[in-house]
Parts: sequence; C-alpha cells; structure tokens
Amino acid sequence: MQFYDQHILPRLIDFACGMGQVMKTRSKVVPLAEGRVLEIGIGTGLNLSFYDAQKVSAIVGVDPAAQMQTLARQRAAQINIPVEMIALELGQIQAADASFDSIVCTFTLCTIPDPLAALLEMRRVLKPGGKLLFSEHGRAPDAQVRLWQDRLTPLWKPLAGGCHLNRDIPALLKAGGFQIKEIKAGYLPGPRPMTWVWYGWAQ
Repeated sequence: MQFYDQHILPRLIDFACGMGQVMKTRSKVVPLAEGRVLEIGIGTGLNLSFYDAQKVSAIVGVDPAAQMQTLARQRAAQINIPVEMIALELGQIQAADASFDSIVCTFTLCTIPDPLAALLEMRRVLKPGGKLLFSEHGRAPDAQVRLWQDRLTPLWKPLAGGCHLNRDIPALLKAGGFQIKEIKAGYLPGPRPMTWVWYGWAQ
C-alpha cells in the first residue's frame, strides 16, 4: 500500500478530480477568491488555473499529502500569483488568526479525518467577513443512494486516500460556525454514490 499511496494514488486522484464536470464545479467557485487566499487540500494544484490574478495577491496551500506537491508546484509555476506551501501538523493550520481574506476548499472535506476540527481552524484563520468557497461531494438526498454510500465507504476509503462518500457537508459547515450564503447541488455524471456535489460560499 505504501507504493500505491506514494506513486499511484496521486495520479489517480489527479485524473478523477480533474475530469470535465468536476473541473466545471471548481470553475464556479475558485474565481470568487480575493486577497490572500488559503487553499485547504491543494493536492496536485488543480484549482490554480482558475484563480483571478487581478483579485488574488497570494495563495497559501496546505495539504498533508506531501506526495501531491510535485504536480502542484509545476502548476504553480504556470500562473502569475505567488504560491506558498505550508505544513499541516496535528490538524492545526500554521497561520495567525484572521490572516486570510478567502479560503478555498474543494473535494477535500471528504478525506480529512476530523472535518469539524478542520473547519474550526479555517474559521480561526479567516478574516471577519471573509469567504469560505467550497465544492464538495457527499451525502446524497436519495435514501437508496445514501444506503450505497454507507455500504461502500469502508471499502472506498483505503483506495481513495481516506475519502468518505457519505459526509453531510452543509451540516458540517454549520457545525463549524459558518453561515452558508449561497449553495447549489446536484449529481455529476457517473455513479450516484460518488457524484452528489454541493458548491457555493459561506462566511
């Protein structure tokens, strides 16, 4: 599994998370980022091309998966915005309180071991009035789909970097102290247990 996690999984995630409809949902939220931006789970840098260099002064990316950073650094070199990677240790974001204007979190909350603790950290480092921009997959509204999400998640997690198919993202955002200002949702093309997506922004 170590070889899989280090060498195969990053490429699989980059491929799956870089598919057309997934990238389309990213394109609806990432350009809304302004000022100094924190990207949670920057991964392989799939969001980097969507940032507006006229509105964003700097991007700080955090991701516990160091093996993803090679691709992220290559993509960072292709945009006209400074990009910095910082460590994510013991669930704490290594940044001062209220130090970011925007936070971007896309297809990441599904894999964080303690998503509520992560959201509380995001709230800590986001400036008052700042925006949390999100695009996440998770718990579907249809009972039959939810049943399959619950069945598949224990098998899916070790193959997909800890991804949970059945997390209720709006409920997590609210529990983390965020007020959802705009949200849209629907199924993307593909197997329904994996493709229910929410996107929007919260404060």
